[in-house]
Amino acid sequence: MRILGLDYGDKTVGVAISDPFGWTAQGVEIIRRNNENEYKQSLGRLAQIIEEYGVEKIVLGFPKNMDNSEGPRCEKTRAYKERLEKRFPAIPVILWDERLSTVAADRSLMEASVSAAKRKQVIDKMAAVHILQGYLNSVK
Repeated sequence: MRILGLDYGDKTVGVAISDPFGWTAQGVEIIRRNNENEYKQSLGRLAQIIEEYGVEKIVLGFPKNMDNSEGPRCEKTRAYKERLEKRFPAIPVILWDERLSTVAADRSLMEASVSAAKRKQVIDKMAAVHILQGYLNSVK
């Protein structure tokens, strides 16, 4: 069973996919959005990825504040979750606490000596990997 991990943002959606056994997460791509109200193109690309990999579950990063409260980003993420559920009704969408996923992704890239410019290009994809890997580790 393949699981899709998403790091949703105003301008990008980082995408990761699990291996068939659900053990590891790998980065797939970053879907760029023209503006924060554009969904048709990005959901269309997700549909292609879901079909290509045979995705059976989606894990969507949920950006709670450090004090566990929910801010405006959480509201936007819940609205995106509803869009995903409407577009892909047969696939469950799970919200997953993503606190510090971007920080962890950035740290991993710095440790790998990736330049700041390159880190900026891949950070959302790596954050999606951290989100999905956290979920996979929790269900083992």
